[in-house]
Parts: sequence; structure tokens; C-alpha cells
Amino acid sequence: MTALFAFNFFGIGPMELMILVLILVLLFGIRRLPEVGRYLGKGIIEFKKGIKGLEDDVGDTYNTNTSAPQALPPEAPRPPQRITASAPKFDEPANPSAPPTI
Repeated sequence: MTALFAFNFFGIGPMELMILVLILVLLFGIRRLPEVGRYLGKGIIEFKKGIKGLEDDVGDTYNTNTSAPQALPPEAPRPPQRITASAPKFDEPANPSAPPTI
């Protein structure tokens, strides 16, 4: 890795890097800065382990669901069936000029 690439990683130049270091020193102090870095490193490692565990769980679930599908026995042919239309039948009113009764 070249020095130019190291300072221009994600658009962070040398001036931005110095400002970040200054802010960290002001927030945590010189003596606690290595401790904060250590905790941050441990947190990142635990996060990666958790993500790896989730990927393994998803992979296991995916592999168990995609096993060889069980062949279903072929369905026996059915004899032809007669389909009848079942439309409602309405009776003619006895007196067509009378209002309908409810």
C-alpha cells in the first residue's frame, strides 16, 4: 500500500486525519486512547463473529431446505365429470304489477 493511497482512503486526507486524531485526544485524553482503541478492536472482532454466525445459520437453513425434493407419486387419472351450471332460479311473481314483498 502506498503512502498516497493510505492517506486518501475513503477521501480522508492528511488534514482530516489530523483533525480526527485531535478530536479523539480531546474526547478521551492521551492516556485512555490506547484503551479505547483496544475496546474498539474487540468490538469489531465480536461484530464480525456475529455476522459470520448469522451467515452460517442462514447457509444451514438454505442447505436443508434445498435438499433433493421428494418425488410425489403421480396422481391417478380421474374419469370425466359432468359440470353443471348452478345458476339461481327465480320464480315469476304471481302479480307482476304488485310491489315486491320483503
